[in-house]
Parts: sequence; C-alpha cells; structure tokens
Amino acid sequence: MSHPDPYGSTEPRGWDRPAPALPWPETDLEPGPWQRPAPGPDAWPADAGAYTRPVDREAYARPDTDPYPGGPRPHDGPPPGGRGPRGVDRPDGYDRPDDEFPTAQIAPVRDEPTDHLPAVRDEPAPEPPSGRRSKGRRRASAERPPTTAPRSSKAGRNLPAAIGVGLGLGAAIVVPLFFFLPAFLAVLAAAVAIGTWEMARAVRRSGAHPPLVPLVAGGVIMVGLAWFAGPDALCLGLLVTVLGTMIWRLGDGPGNYQRDLTAATLIVVYVPFLAGFAALLAAAPDDGHLRVLVTLVAVVLSDTGGYAAGVAFGKRPMAPKISPKKSWEGFAGSVTAAAVGSALLLWLLFEVAPWWGALFGVAISCAAVLGDLAESMIKRDLGVKDMSNLLPGHGGLMDRLDSILFAVPTAYLLLAVFVPVVG
Repeated sequence: MSHPDPYGSTEPRGWDRPAPALPWPETDLEPGPWQRPAPGPDAWPADAGAYTRPVDREAYARPDTDPYPGGPRPHDGPPPGGRGPRGVDRPDGYDRPDDEFPTAQIAPVRDEPTDHLPAVRDEPAPEPPSGRRSKGRRRASAERPPTTAPRSSKAGRNLPAAIGVGLGLGAAIVVPLFFFLPAFLAVLAAAVAIGTWEMARAVRRSGAHPPLVPLVAGGVIMVGLAWFAGPDALCLGLLVTVLGTMIWRLGDGPGNYQRDLTAATLIVVYVPFLAGFAALLAAAPDDGHLRVLVTLVAVVLSDTGGYAAGVAFGKRPMAPKISPKKSWEGFAGSVTAAAVGSALLLWLLFEVAPWWGALFGVAISCAAVLGDLAESMIKRDLGVKDMSNLLPGHGGLMDRLDSILFAVPTAYLLLAVFVPVVG
C-alpha cells in the first residue's frame, strides 16, 4: 500500500523544482533608496560598470552558476584605478558631496609665527667628574663592605646628643642656683610653662582640648606662690587654677566639658603643682640651693646607674606593657647608684648619717622610676613616643622632667625630717 504524497501535488521535488522567486526588487522597477540609477558613461572609467550593471538574482542564487564570468563582483571592492570625481553620486557610496562630510566645515590649521615665544636651548647634561661614580648605591665588595646606617644605643637614645643636652640643662639650673637665686625661679617658671604646653598638646590626641591660657598662667602663678608664701599658698594656687580653668572652659560650650576639665586637672597637678616643690626646696633659708642640688644629683645618679646596668645586664623586663626597655637589673643599678651617691653627698653637705643618706637615695630613686613609668604610661595611652622634639636625644622637656617631678616632693618631705633632726 502506497503512502499518500505529503506534498499533495504532482510538481517535481528536490533539485528538479525551479527556484522560487526571491523577494528582491526587479531591475525594471523603480529603484529604491538602496539602488541608485546608473550615472552617465562619462562619470568614471568604463571598467567600473560592474558596480551598476543589473544583477541576475536567480543565477546568483545557484551555487553552480557565475553571473559575472570574468568580471568583478559587486562585493569585490572598488575597481582598480581609483575613485570617481569629487561630488559624483556613485551607487557604492565612495564619493559623496562635500556637504555630507562634517569635517569639511572645519577651518584648516594655519602656521602662526612663533617669534614671541622664548627660544629653547639644548644644553648638554652635566657630566659627573672623572674618577668618581655618580650618585647612587655603590656595590659592596670584599675590599669595600656595604655601608650601614648608624644604630642607636640599646636604650633607644642618641647617646652623644643626650649627654650634651643633659649637661646644658644641668648648667642652666646649677649656675643660677648658686650665683643668682631669683634667676632659678625664672628658669623654673619657664620649664613649667613649656611642660604645660607639651602636655596640653599631647592630650589633644585623645580628643580632649584643655584651655591652654589658664593652665600656663596658673602654673606660673603657682610656682611664684610656692616661692614666696610656702606650701599653703601652693595648694591655694592649685585650687584657683582649677577653678579658673573651669570658668574659662565654659566659653566653649557644654560639648566634652567633663573630658576637657579632667585633662586640665591632670595637667595642673602633674606639672605645676609637683614642680612647685622645687620652689619650696630652693626657698629654704641658708641651704635651699644645697637641697635642690642633692635632689638633682640623686635623680641623675639614678638615671645614669639604671642606664648603665640596663645596657650591661638587663634581661628581665620590669614593666613590658608600659616601658619595655626598663629591666629589673637596671632598677637595681638605679637604686644602688642613688643610695651610694646620696649617702656620701648628704654626709658631706648636711652631716647626715650615711644610712639616712642611703635611705634618701633609695626613696628618690624609687620616686624617679615611678615618675618615668607614669609618663611612659601616659604617652602609651596617648599613642606618642615623645612629648615633643625640642631636645635632641631626649624628646621633649617633659621627657626629662618626668623623674624630677616625682622626686622633688619626696625630697622636700625627707629633707624636712632628716636635716632638722641632725641639726
């Protein structure tokens, strides 16, 4: 049984069927926008006729038929010999009228005179002097080892600069202390003003802004009150300075008032109040300059002995979270040096028994170390290495006053007991 024809007609199938009519426009119809009429024979050379001849669409659709035997095809590109004349409407779109090109409206660039511009001179590059290498990193060899940057000491200081600055500070204190005592008061007041400024500048890193003017003015007044009126006037100056700071700070509004006032109180107690005891020591009749001298010598011996012992024998850290460079061996050196030196000095100057002098030295050394640790804790909390960079090898002035500020109240109390008992 035969199957029905799916095509439903008797027309030939496969390649026997004629090609269907394509939906392309016929050549005898009116040309559309994509097909322009062929120009005259004088528009361009005769060999460009292949671009305008009609196309046999049915022959072109068969793969085995070439509608253009021996001639160029429309898609082969422009004919050899160049392009047509300017402005001719060619069907391939190669030449267009000038108004179709936007760049034709741009004015040509003209050469302008450059006499007003300065002349550029070609100067040869300077040659390095003969026999020497140009600047740069030299190569190391067996005869010339590589250069290295100078290392700081084990204690983290520039030792020559620290010694020079220390001697200069000592001279600024000792010379007026023995030759013109009122000048020592001026030096002390200047030190208090600078230390107060450094502390106020450092605490601003924590967001606190204590008023600087009442702090500096009140600190200087406190030193003067301690010099002329004694310890009661020093305490009164402390209260007046804190009260003046509170009133001054009211002008900046209530924002962060408590934080600023807390920082200001810390500065007043830490710098001018403790420094006022140095004025009390110097104001003692007859031997005030000697009291200040033995206190400073004990602090210097404690610092020097601790530095030497720490560099030579320091292994066990004393307070690694506060000051990693301090060791128990260095602390033992501080106490030993201060005790020996104070015992000898107090015996020579005040005729105090050596064991009392040694006790004085031990107390001063402990107070100096505590003062150093206290400032190290403040600096670590504020995130600063030094209070300032005024003193080479030391940092700021407060980095040198930290030990003395804790030592002078201790010396004032101990000398008030030891010296009158012996006398």
